[in-house]
Amino acid sequence: MVSAATAGVWPLIFKIMKKFNESNVEVTTKIELKNLKIRVVKIPIISMSPLLINKFPEKAKKAIAEKQQGKAKAAKHDIRKPKEEYQAAKHISVDGWEGFPAGGFKKCIIRGAKSGGLVMTDIRAGVFIEPDCVETNLVRIIGESKFREDYVRNPNSRGADITYRSEHTKWEAVLTISFNEGLVSLDQIFQMVYAGGFGTGIGDWRPEKDGNFGRFTLKDM
Repeated sequence: MVSAATAGVWPLIFKIMKKFNESNVEVTTKIELKNLKIRVVKIPIISMSPLLINKFPEKAKKAIAEKQQGKAKAAKHDIRKPKEEYQAAKHISVDGWEGFPAGGFKKCIIRGAKSGGLVMTDIRAGVFIEPDCVETNLVRIIGESKFREDYVRNPNSRGADITYRSEHTKWEAVLTISFNEGLVSLDQIFQMVYAGGFGTGIGDWRPEKDGNFGRFTLKDM
């Protein structure tokens, strides 16, 4: 089901600015501000391929910060704990559900906009993915996740490594998109989501990164 609503339907805004001219006579200037035509649409999406989620770990962030602040300790090889790394790879809302960053979805549909011939700078300023959890900026991912282990190439050591991630084999989401109808139409919003889900995707090993994961389509199609 797709729903749409119009936001920002208010009377024109008037501002009165008073100033004095060269003859020291007060002059009143009326400025009319036309409201932006903002619409909100909810678009359900469904997976075409599994979603791999790999949040940048807090432990790594802390290590980088300590190194930059000169607090880093001598490097040592910690014993890895796969299940803990798997849990740390998830994006979790304040209510405990797993999600994906709203900004990641926006980047995906912006790439979809480019494939449709739209100006990407206009889309960045006129289209926004509203998060289901404002505090964490996450869109809720519907579907069970599971532990995944992969052998990968470490770009620093150029050797083999193992990564532990969260995988959603089958997943869905509902994208709440607010947009400026003066820059982009409702039809174009659907086209952006459709094209972005098909050819760009989200998460690790998505098509944009030469993979085949994180692809999605419109649920009602």
